[in-house]
Amino acid sequence: MNEEIFERYIQAGKVASIILKKGADLIRPDASLAETAAQVEQMIIDAGLGVAFPVNISLNESAAHDTPSPDDNRIFRTGDLVKLDLGAHLDGYIADTALTVDLGDQGLLVEASVAARDAAIARVKPGVTIGELGTAVAAEIGSRGFRPVANLTGHGLDQFRLHMGPNVPNIGGIGGAVLEEGMAIAIEPFATTGTGYVNDQKHVEIFSQQSWKPVRMPASRKILSEIEPRKGLPFARRHLKTPKPDLALLRLVREGVLHAYPVLADVPGSYVSQSEHTMIVTSDGCVVTTA
Repeated sequence: MNEEIFERYIQAGKVASIILKKGADLIRPDASLAETAAQVEQMIIDAGLGVAFPVNISLNESAAHDTPSPDDNRIFRTGDLVKLDLGAHLDGYIADTALTVDLGDQGLLVEASVAARDAAIARVKPGVTIGELGTAVAAEIGSRGFRPVANLTGHGLDQFRLHMGPNVPNIGGIGGAVLEEGMAIAIEPFATTGTGYVNDQKHVEIFSQQSWKPVRMPASRKILSEIEPRKGLPFARRHLKTPKPDLALLRLVREGVLHAYPVLADVPGSYVSQSEHTMIVTSDGCVVTTA
C-alpha cells in the first residue's frame, strides 16, 4: 500500500466516523427508518465521498442487510436494538463502520460487541492469524453470557471491493490466514442472545453486480446502466430510478448478473448487537481509520 492509497483510507475513515456518530443521534423512538437512512447517505455525499453500500439499519434479531424499501413506513420504537452500519469511499477506498443504538435495556449486549471489537484490534499486527482474532472476539462475548454469531465475519477490503479475504471470524479457532502489513480489514463482532447463527430472511433490498454480460430485458439493461458507476459496490432497490424494477431484479439475480443480500437474522425474540471498525495493518500494529 502506497502513501496515496493509505491517505484515501484515512480520509474516508475520518468522514465515516463523524457521520456514524451523527447518524446514531437520529435514532430515537418514532423517528423514520427511511428518513434516517436517507439523511445518513446524504451526509456522506455532502462530505464529497461515495456511498460504499446502502446504509444498513437492522432491528433487534436482524443482524445485517436490512435497509429501507422505497415505500418503507417503519419507525424506531422504545425497546428496539438498532444496528447502524455505513460505508463511505474515496476513489473506491472504503471505510466500513457500525455501532448499535440501544433504545431498550440491552446495554450489556452492546458492550459485548464493542469489547470484542477492541480486544481483536489490540491483537492486530503482521504475523497474527485470524484464528487469534476470532478467539479474542468469542472470549469477550462469552464472558458476558452471550454468543458470538458464528456465521458472520469481518473481512478484507480493497478498491471498490467491500468483501474479500481474509474473513475475520467471530468464533475461536487455530490458524487461518496470516495478517500482513498493508492489509485493509474490517473487524465487526456480532453478539446475540439467540442461537449464535443467522439465517436468510425473505426480505431483500440490497444487490450488487457480480458478472458483466449482455441482457435482453429493457428494464434489466436500464438497471445495469444505472449501477455501472458503482463498479460492483452494493446498491438498494430504493436507489433505482427504473420504474417497477422488481421483475428485472429477480431476473438479473436468476441469471447470475446480480447478487442478492437477504436480511440476516437470528431467531425471533432475540437481540443482536454489532460494532465495527476499519483498519490498516502496519509494521507494528494497525491504524484504525474509523476511530
